[in-house]
Amino acid sequence: MNLNGKDIKIFAGSSNKDVAQGIAGCLGLSLGKSNCCTFSDGEIAVSLNESVRGKDCFIVQSTCTPVNDNLMEMLIMIDALKRSSAGRITAVMPYFGYARQDRKAKPRDPISAKLCADIITAAGADRILTMDLHANQIQGFFNIPVDHLIGAPILANYMKEKMGTKADEYVVVSPDLGSIKRARSFASKIGCGIAIIDKRRQKANVSEVMSIIGDAKGKRVILVDDMIDTAGTLCNAAEAIIEKGGAVDVTACATHGVLSGPAIERIEKSPIKELVLLDTVPVPDEKMLDKFTMLPVAPVFAEAIERIYADKPISPINA
Repeated sequence: MNLNGKDIKIFAGSSNKDVAQGIAGCLGLSLGKSNCCTFSDGEIAVSLNESVRGKDCFIVQSTCTPVNDNLMEMLIMIDALKRSSAGRITAVMPYFGYARQDRKAKPRDPISAKLCADIITAAGADRILTMDLHANQIQGFFNIPVDHLIGAPILANYMKEKMGTKADEYVVVSPDLGSIKRARSFASKIGCGIAIIDKRRQKANVSEVMSIIGDAKGKRVILVDDMIDTAGTLCNAAEAIIEKGGAVDVTACATHGVLSGPAIERIEKSPIKELVLLDTVPVPDEKMLDKFTMLPVAPVFAEAIERIYADKPISPINA
């Protein structure tokens, strides 16, 4: 696809330059000329090195680690585009940080996801393009249009190709009750049965597996989740499904590989044979394990940007 370079500009933030380059490549465009740097006191500076007046501008930036720096950089880029008379500004956020702080879990808690939505809107963004928000209702936190892409089709296509004609040997497992809808949808896409792990969370980032609902005995398990942070839930689920459920082996699939804290060590020691992730969050070389498989999201985001540019619906992409 080759779009009119006079009308559309793709700019890359610091967090996801490979994805931004991939999106631009899919669209037959070069990345917009910009520069982001940090002053000695930690302040972020952004320079746009070409005219954006009247252009349809897309900023590709995941608000992953370092979360606050990447968020602030994106806000400053939005402001720079707005003050340079960009025609429309879309914040392309493959991973939306702070999404898990979407409600008051206890008295006097902030709702940080709503605060971030307000800040991004106030900065001047006209539209948001993101993938697999932790909770779908976060779309309602924004007072601007939100195009929400789903990562499951990419993961499902990979697993279908891997399974071949042996779908009856596999079962999709939800690692907790909150992921049942996601697991059910994934199972229907690849033609497998479903099982559920019922767990009780004692405190943040610590979980205890309680029981398994469904039959995984003698099956090859596919664990499905939206993100992997410290990997406690995922690794506990993998151990439980083998020890208690009698599964043969475990493959895990997730959209966002946040992989903080002890995640790498836990995954390395876990019975998970393969972990399939999308590259919405870049995984540094020092964290990369042999059992990791990274799938690109650039083609999906490129198609979404093409549709936004042409004022066409996004929903067919998620089918």
